[in-house]
Amino acid sequence: MRYRIRHITTYKYAARVTHCYNLANLVPRDTERQKSVKSKVTVTPQPIIANRRTDYFGNKSYHFEIQSAHKELSIIAESEVETKDARLDLNLDLGMSYGDALQFFKTEKSMDVLSAREFSMDSPMIRASEALANYARPSFSLNRSLYSCVADLTSRIYKEFKYTPGFTTIATPLSEVLQHKRGVCQDFAHLQVGCLRAMGIPARYVSGYMETLPPPGQEKLVGADATHAWVSYLSPGEGWIEFDPTNNVRPGNQHIVAAYGRDYYDVTPLKGVIIGGGKNPILEVSVDVHRLP
Repeated sequence: MRYRIRHITTYKYAARVTHCYNLANLVPRDTERQKSVKSKVTVTPQPIIANRRTDYFGNKSYHFEIQSAHKELSIIAESEVETKDARLDLNLDLGMSYGDALQFFKTEKSMDVLSAREFSMDSPMIRASEALANYARPSFSLNRSLYSCVADLTSRIYKEFKYTPGFTTIATPLSEVLQHKRGVCQDFAHLQVGCLRAMGIPARYVSGYMETLPPPGQEKLVGADATHAWVSYLSPGEGWIEFDPTNNVRPGNQHIVAAYGRDYYDVTPLKGVIIGGGKNPILEVSVDVHRLP
């Protein structure tokens, strides 16, 4: 499938901003199941410095600096992406067992596995805890296939946690998400990544977009889409496998990857530093994911 993505971010400030320095992760990356066809990022006011680079995790990041005074900042990212459904209808009872996978990660010395070990460690927003391990443990058995264990954990998060916009912020600790069993996709992705790491499995946070369809007979509202988050874990012999705990699905051609990281902090759509601006800026975000013929 081919999609056009338009992601608009606008900041309105109470006072003038004299300088700003920003990093954006808004351009979809290339993966085994998707190809970025073209992309453009437009910033207003005009940056004095702007450049693209591939970051440490292989994401397409965009840096820009504005030195002219302004009270409004607009970033429009427009991309076209081709996706394919790389999911396999796997028998949950087949594949390497969880116990064998743990032994594999302890002994394997290949560069891919050594590189993946950083996704087993703590990261800025995800810290290993006994509470995470206790929650994950019922899904894991040494003799059960790793795929089946992760699928079961995904299903439990979907069933036991309630999607509640506004209940959390991105700074809400995982302990509170686990206690109240409420949150949004970023929380559920952080939770599953934390659980997998607590069980010794390398797992990374995936930031991106998902095509949403309107109810039958209704037109899709402009700007009604949103950024999304899910997870991927390393399966020995199979590579990185994705799961979406918010929707209890294996991501397919309707999930579009923007960036991979250890957690949200690594792949924030937009972050930076401003000088000035006053208090309580107004943030407006509009996302459209449009399927092309």
